[in-house]
Amino acid sequence: MLGVLGGGQLGRMFTIAAHQMGYQVTVLDPDLDSPAGRIADQFIHADYTDAAALRQMREQCAAITTEFENIPAETLALLAKTCPVSPDAQSVAIAQNRIAEKQYLQSNGFSVAPFAVIDDIEKTHHVQDLFPGILKVSQFGYDGKGQRQIGDHSGLVAAFQELGAVPCVLEKKLPLSCELSIVLARSANGGMESFPAIENQHVNGILDISIVPARIDATIAQCADAMARRLADALNYQGVLCVEFFVVQNDQLLINEIAPRPHNSGHFSIDACVTSQFEQQVRTLCNLPLGNVALHQPCVMVNLLGDIWREKTPDWTRILAQPSAKLHLYGKKEARAGRKMGHFTVMDETAEKALANALRIRKSLTT
Repeated sequence: MLGVLGGGQLGRMFTIAAHQMGYQVTVLDPDLDSPAGRIADQFIHADYTDAAALRQMREQCAAITTEFENIPAETLALLAKTCPVSPDAQSVAIAQNRIAEKQYLQSNGFSVAPFAVIDDIEKTHHVQDLFPGILKVSQFGYDGKGQRQIGDHSGLVAAFQELGAVPCVLEKKLPLSCELSIVLARSANGGMESFPAIENQHVNGILDISIVPARIDATIAQCADAMARRLADALNYQGVLCVEFFVVQNDQLLINEIAPRPHNSGHFSIDACVTSQFEQQVRTLCNLPLGNVALHQPCVMVNLLGDIWREKTPDWTRILAQPSAKLHLYGKKEARAGRKMGHFTVMDETAEKALANALRIRKSLTT
């Protein structure tokens, strides 16, 4: 029996991979109707700090993981006293707070965009060089939530109040040539396997399309991979890790943020790789050998947001009629604008062909 904290789509896909490998899964989530909870062998409906629920997980699970970084790090540390837990509390604590994350990366020699910590609006007259910028809450922001575009100091003051006057990070807005991610798996003994570099396109702060392999110079891809591996080693990380990068002028790589878990941009691996990121999550959790991550074919993954539902469920035959396309729905009952409801992956001889086909399919879903 494996345990997973969090019952969203990432927990659901972990559960599917664990079932394929013969494991049972217990899911803990405060949402009574969570996507992973509905397919788990056992579902614990409780908060992530509920003492009785955590005791039950410790007693019945051989090892425990998490599907997202907003699980309290204290919960992971408590569970780790009596049960193997990966990723560890330290890695999650760094990743779940933008201030801690930026400071950790900077202090360990990793390049990041120019930034400043904003926690007292009266002491922000030194940040003029960061305009235009993006103000981001330090915790619980994702998919473009908890962010504001900033043009000047008066805009910073207004945005800080709009975001609740909580600690934030102000990042300088840079001209980007592209956005990349590296998803890798690292075992307890330091062995690593990384998937090909992923080219990502976002709309309104939400991942829209991932293209694999990324259409970039091989040297940039190799540098991103090396940097992600160096970071995993620095953290002494165990599990699946995603490192997101900005590529700016002169092909300079900056780390945007890290995710101590499987990542939306790695979903292509379910269909297009020998071993998926979720199988790797099971393997690292259970101290099994890492799998081969070779790519079968170039591919493109497209997110399906609640926006396309409108008054009725989309016609999925538009996807399923394509021999090289695979549809994944997450089992969420309510479609809302901006909510990730599923994704589809298209494979082809080249990334360009896969992208053209994926865009045609998506257009057919909305017309």
